[in-house]
Amino acid sequence: MFSQSDYLTILTHAPADTVKQVAEDILNALGEITVLVNRTGLVMLPYTDTAKGTRFHLGEVLVSESRVRIGSGAEGYAVCMGRDLEQSMAIALIDAALQAQIETTQLEAFIGEQQAAQQAADELLLRQVEATRVELETF
Repeated sequence: MFSQSDYLTILTHAPADTVKQVAEDILNALGEITVLVNRTGLVMLPYTDTAKGTRFHLGEVLVSESRVRIGSGAEGYAVCMGRDLEQSMAIALIDAALQAQIETTQLEAFIGEQQAAQQAADELLLRQVEATRVELETF
C-alpha cells in the first residue's frame, strides 16, 4: 500500500511514543533481532534556494540511526532527527517487519492513521496561515 520511502517518512513524523508502542506490540512476531547499527551522529542538511534553485547545506543536524536484522533475514533501517535511539530502533523494527511481510495489516493501518493525522495537521496549519493573509492595493 505504501512505498518504503513513504512509510518511513510518515513514521519519522509520527509521535515517538506511539511508534515505540507499535514496535513493542510486534516484537514477539519478529523472532531473533540483531542490532547492526544504533548510533547518533551529525549529517549535513541540504536545502534548495527557492529563488534560484541552488542547492546548499543549511548546517549540521543531529540524527539517530538504527539498522536491524530480524529472524527471517529481513533488514530494517531508520534515521530520525534528534537523539532518540529508541525511536529510530522502533522504526527500523517496523521497517523490517514490513519487508518480511509480518503484521502488515496492523502496521499499514497504523501508518494510514498517522498519514491522515499528519495531513489534517498540515491542512489546519495552512488554513491558519491563510487566515492571516493581507490583501494590499497599490494606487
